Amino acid sequence: MNHLISLTDLSMQDLEKIFQAADEIQAQKHADALSGKTFLLFFPASSIRTRITFEMAVHYLGGKVILFPSAALDKKEDIADVVGYINNWADFLIVRHKDKNLVSNIANNSKVGVINAMTDANHPCEVLSDLYSLSKIRSNFLSLQYTFVGIKGNIGLAWREASLAFGIKLNQCCPPGYEMEDIVAAHDLKKAVANSDLVITDPMPQSVRESTDCLTYQVTSQIMESANHGALLNPCPPFFREEEVSKEVMDSAYFVGYAFKKSLLSVQAAVILLCSQGK
Repeated sequence: MNHLISLTDLSMQDLEKIFQAADEIQAQKHADALSGKTFLLFFPASSIRTRITFEMAVHYLGGKVILFPSAALDKKEDIADVVGYINNWADFLIVRHKDKNLVSNIANNSKVGVINAMTDANHPCEVLSDLYSLSKIRSNFLSLQYTFVGIKGNIGLAWREASLAFGIKLNQCCPPGYEMEDIVAAHDLKKAVANSDLVITDPMPQSVRESTDCLTYQVTSQIMESANHGALLNPCPPFFREEEVSKEVMDSAYFVGYAFKKSLLSVQAAVILLCSQGK
């Protein structure tokens, strides 16, 4: 494991190693394990949660951060040449860029570890963090029923990667025409959520909202009542009250978003550590 570009890059053994390393990091182990290493981070100015936790993870491991805007990668120069020079100086790259193919090309030409911090096609570390958080309260987390409420986009596709890599049971609820391949999709929200253990949401783009009755796909406490006993609601941030989720459900015991995202720091530090070691 030198790079993490997609969850389908990982095996079950890799998942177990990441979770074990995250446990150890939460126990204050591995501090300064990468002391003196230089990390290049490429992030857009709008990034908050992912950038905060990646920078904190690097600092915990003892690394030094050099931060660039993602747009620095959008140039005429061939990315292979850009990375060819970077190989002389950097010890690790963490890249958030809309183009997954670009991130893959960076990894293909890099002599050091590369982590995909989000693209328009997936968001692997976000899903790893959610799975890790869920594993702490549901020992059978890989056997649960997951329901994604939203259109085919980077969050849904990242959960699809998780279903392919780790065998989780995933279904989708979305307006017609926005289904993901190879995933059972429904258009009736209440029926889709029935028998679910974890409900995941992602806001719909304005273009979809304008052409769809989005209240049909709004998760409320009443909708969550049709799920399994103990079901949890994990909206992908940024979430918007009274759009994909109601105000009242965000104040209910169903909502676990803040608590789940706390794990981003330790999980991302674990991924950095294992990629840097080639494990």
